[in-house]
Formats: sequence, structure tokens, C-alpha cells
Amino acid sequence: MPTEVALLESRALRDEQMGRVDVLDKVKCLVMLPDGIHVRTEDVARYFEVSTRAVRRLTDRHQNELSGNGMRVLRGSELRIFHSDMLSLWGGEAPESYPQAATQLRLYTRRTVLNVAMLLRDSDVARCVRTYLLDAEQDRRAGYASLEHRVTRVENCLAGVGTALQELGPVLSRMSHRLDSLDRRLEVTHQVVGAMSVRLGGVAEDVVRLDDRMDALARNLKELNRRDKR
Repeated sequence: MPTEVALLESRALRDEQMGRVDVLDKVKCLVMLPDGIHVRTEDVARYFEVSTRAVRRLTDRHQNELSGNGMRVLRGSELRIFHSDMLSLWGGEAPESYPQAATQLRLYTRRTVLNVAMLLRDSDVARCVRTYLLDAEQDRRAGYASLEHRVTRVENCLAGVGTALQELGPVLSRMSHRLDSLDRRLEVTHQVVGAMSVRLGGVAEDVVRLDDRMDALARNLKELNRRDKR
């Protein structure tokens, strides 16, 4: 797990955390300009409870990194357009702290402020932001470790299932042979029953013929009896 010192010293580690701008408001409310996107050097200093000079020194030392994360300096016509936009958002009347007469204006986004938090050493607020980041990283790594452990358990269970299936294979094969034998025996039984049905059908016909002959014999006997009586 990265330490606070590593975060202060390693730009690569800082780059990994640049998506966590939500941490800023968890530590302290960051008051934005009316556009909801930018803050000024004074706003950054107020957030971290340090002087504007400390912020300027830090931005001068790490200008390339901070510029890559949203910091920019407005001058000339670009600055005038920005002032006009801010005045419009403020309803035509800017607060006294807003420097309309400045010849240049350095602006920071939330990503830039988070970047400053990972660079600024002499600020309790910045230290709290780093602590939040590192704690979240530890929780994330713990979650990954837990997930890896669960996946390992599933893999072990699957390995056991594979062994059980291998052992079950011969049993299933024997059962299949027995079922095939039973099918053949049932087929033979069906054939025997069919033959018996045919034979019983013939017996029924013989019984009918025998009944007819018995009826004829009975009639003949009656006829003979009548003749004898005459």
C-alpha cells in the first residue's frame, strides 16, 4: 500500500488518484466560482488554510503537472471574456474579493485542487485529503484481496467437482449398460406379450366355434327326444 510520503514524492501515484475529486468535499467544502468549474489562487489558499504565497510557490514548482490537470492562466481578451461571464453569473455585481482589475488570473479545477492536496506539505487540510485517499486505496486493495480469496475458493470447489465427476463417470457408464439391458429385456417381454395376445385371440375364436357346435348338438338332442316321444 502506498504511504503519504510516496504520494508526495511520486507523480505516478498521484496520477492514479486524480479521479477521486469527491474526497475534497468530504474533508471540507470547496467553494467554486459561479461557473461551478473553477477556483482562484485565493480560493485554493482559503481551502487549504495557507497563504496565497505558499500556493503560488507550489504551482510554480509543479507547473507542468498542475497544468496537465486543469490549471491555466488567463490574460488579455480571454481574461476579459471570463470576467464578463462571471459578472453575468453573479447578476452583474461581483463580490469585492473578485479581482476584475488583474492583468492575469490563474484558475484551478477540482482535479487541480486535488493535485495540490497531494503536493502541499504544510497544510492540515491537505494532509486530511491524503489520508482519505490512502484509506480508500487500502479499502480497495482489501476488497480486491477478498475477491481474489473468494475466486480461489470457487476454483478449489470446481476442482473438487471435477474429481467427483471423474469418479462418477464409471458409475454412470455401468448404469447406462444396465438400463440398456433392461430396455432389451422389456422389448423381449413386449414381444412375448404380443405373441400371447395373438394366441389368446385364436383361442377365443376356438371357443366361439365350440359354443356353436355345442348349441347345434343341443338342438339335435332335443329333436331326437321329440321323435322318441312320438
